[in-house]
Amino acid sequence: MESHRLLRHAVQHAPAGWAWAAQQQSQLAAQQLPQACSHLLQAMRQLHRAAGIEQPPQSGHAVPAYPTQVHLHPVQKGAVAVLSALGALIKPARGDLVAVVGETFGDTAVRNMAGRMRASATGRQILADRPRVTDAAVGHCWDLPPHTFGGAYASFMGQRGFHADDRPVVRLVEDEELAYVISRAREVHDFWHVLFDCHTNVFGELALKALEFVQTGLPMAGMAVAGAQFKLSPQDRQLLWKTYLPWAAQAGLRSADLMCLYYEQHLQEDLQELRARWRITPAPQPPAHLLLRQNANKQ
Repeated sequence: MESHRLLRHAVQHAPAGWAWAAQQQSQLAAQQLPQACSHLLQAMRQLHRAAGIEQPPQSGHAVPAYPTQVHLHPVQKGAVAVLSALGALIKPARGDLVAVVGETFGDTAVRNMAGRMRASATGRQILADRPRVTDAAVGHCWDLPPHTFGGAYASFMGQRGFHADDRPVVRLVEDEELAYVISRAREVHDFWHVLFDCHTNVFGELALKALEFVQTGLPMAGMAVAGAQFKLSPQDRQLLWKTYLPWAAQAGLRSADLMCLYYEQHLQEDLQELRARWRITPAPQPPAHLLLRQNANKQ
């Protein structure tokens, strides 16, 4: 818990360091990003194929700890980690690269998350039951009233054409329990969107990723914020730093431990009551120009 408190404290004082990193990466992007992006992503695909990430383990390899696990030599894993991190910074929208970063750089954070779950009665139940958020598991949400957590989740997913089954599977984590923990963090992400009323525009996604970093300490969440902010105009970036990231830090510190909530058992409950019980602070509303753009797209 001490390391977790230190991590949260660090997030509160991170803007100065992030701002410096933003300036440095912005200069690099203007000079070298187009060619670097093309070469890097091409090399990433080649390395993934060479490492066998898209294929099941062959006979004679170590028995996998879970069905989707891929065994890599330490050198291979290190290369995949570094290239994935660089690729995720250049193209934060590449969910597959961001996922690999979480699996290769997030060991300490995932172990801390698992430890907190084991220390919580609800967390222990989740680890024992191993619930999965799949299309089949949440299908009944479409029959729930709109004021319920499940009904709001169904509306959120349906309006955007999202599917619970679309989350990337874990492949590179060695320990089976830790693999489940990181899978759980991925699968409940859309529940967090609903609870915190975070839009899927750039502000909502970055704000939720920052909150996720405060709550979980996963480096991929912080990396997503550090990289994707360069897609913003200077005015929007200022809004991100003045409004959305402070909200993320405060809301992340205030809310219940999001990894120790058994969401599936509360889908029929009133959304506002759950927010109050779990100390959820909804996100600021999107700026007017984004709302106008979203409404125009809907028409």
